[in-house]
Amino acid sequence: MNKGRIIINKNRFSLTIERLCHQLIEEFDDFENTCLVGIQERGVMLSDRIYKRLIDITGFDDIQYGKLDITFYRDDFRQRSKPLAPSHTEMNFLVENKKVVLIDDVLYTGRTVQAALSALSDFGRPKSVELLVLVDRRFNRHLPIQADFKGITVDALDEEYVKVAWSNQSGEDQILLYPDKKSME
Repeated sequence: MNKGRIIINKNRFSLTIERLCHQLIEEFDDFENTCLVGIQERGVMLSDRIYKRLIDITGFDDIQYGKLDITFYRDDFRQRSKPLAPSHTEMNFLVENKKVVLIDDVLYTGRTVQAALSALSDFGRPKSVELLVLVDRRFNRHLPIQADFKGITVDALDEEYVKVAWSNQSGEDQILLYPDKKSME
């Protein structure tokens, strides 16, 4: 396995999540009529952190939080070489007329967000949807989608791969840049 170049270390990683939480508090105040929705499965790792930290900071334990599976809403789900294993959608509320903060780890082409918006419509018509991402890869967007809240912006070539590593999976929170996806194996 080729070791990726660290572009965010664990200290800055933690500060970035903290900043995103404070931006959400500034924007949504008491989170009345607002819900957080993490995109399964890598976006949920970020949304879990954001949700827990928001509760710690604000003391609000009634922030609505859901986890949304988009597997069968993707435009490429039938083009895979092996069958996809969907994750579970965990949303015990409707988004009808609510402000939704959609959360994912990396924004690249925009196709994941498009699928999430389609899946979200099964839970009602939100008043608004804002996107929070940890990493915005602003080059090579396929769809006109942009993040409202972003941790960092990475200008990476198309073949380069940005990976968010989580301490509960890899031992350390960090964001890495690989020359290509194969070099991660």
